[in-house]
Amino acid sequence: MRVSALSAAAALVVATLAGGAAPAAADTPAGVPPVELEAGKGLHHNRGTVVYERVDGEVNAVRIISVHITSGERDCAWVSWNDPDNWNGWSNLTTEPSCNGGGMGEYPGIIIKAPVGHPLKVRLYADHLGSDVVHKDIQKL
Repeated sequence: MRVSALSAAAALVVATLAGGAAPAAADTPAGVPPVELEAGKGLHHNRGTVVYERVDGEVNAVRIISVHITSGERDCAWVSWNDPDNWNGWSNLTTEPSCNGGGMGEYPGIIIKAPVGHPLKVRLYADHLGSDVVHKDIQKL
């Protein structure tokens, strides 16, 4: 009896983990791989995934379909894009960060665009609470 209960519990854990990974894969349009971002190590390992698609008829524009972030145990992590109109050069793609080992996902459905010659990029930016230590990963769209 204990073996079957253990097997059922293991199956539930596997199904839960598989279900957590499914949204980003399910959102991906044909022909455009998601952008994977990683920064930091150990308790400060942060991950992000951005799913996007090119906007027809636009030279330098993409629609952000989804953003998924999992922060490190002791960090807060944001995913942003290199916005040429923002005073510091970056605008967040999510309404809030993922903090303290939590995970979150948003489906903004926004179009980001920049002038021709300004390469669109996304950045995972994670910082340690109360510290100046920062982890970053930047990828082109």
